[in-house]
Amino acid sequence: MTPSVMLNADSPTPFLFKAVEIDGEHYWDGGYMGNPVLFPFFYSAESSDIVIVHVNPIERGDIPKTAPEILNRINEISFNSSLLRELRAISFVDRLLDEGWLKNKYRDRLRGIRIHSIRSDKSLVDLSISSKFSTDWAFLTSLKDRGRKIAGEWLEENFKAIGVESSVDIRAMFDGA
Repeated sequence: MTPSVMLNADSPTPFLFKAVEIDGEHYWDGGYMGNPVLFPFFYSAESSDIVIVHVNPIERGDIPKTAPEILNRINEISFNSSLLRELRAISFVDRLLDEGWLKNKYRDRLRGIRIHSIRSDKSLVDLSISSKFSTDWAFLTSLKDRGRKIAGEWLEENFKAIGVESSVDIRAMFDGA
């Protein structure tokens, strides 16, 4: 009998590493199922703001050409697909609420969600796929420094929107799609 394999965000990627076993359960990276999972925020969080910190680029300027580049892009697309589906659903609910498409007796069951997105696409474009395997301290420190720079720039530009409005127009991402 084949054991079941659970997906967890802190576990290894299937095409690179074997599943990790914990208490008889096997785990691979949860990014293939939902990365990140947003829907719990709709029901249990007091805040209507969600800040997404992207570590995989949504867009890339160059077309992957080598087998490792293609596998890397497939991985990025796979991990982003569930996020994009959830953002599309949030956009749809926002439209239902904003345009009055819901009967009054149902309006209180849904709430608007404000989305904020800190993307690393541009600042990581110079890194090759091999960088994902680097454990060199200087490299890891440089990633931390890049992340702090991106976060600082984002906060300077967008902090005023938190609690007020989305800092990313998710509706524009999906209109006509």
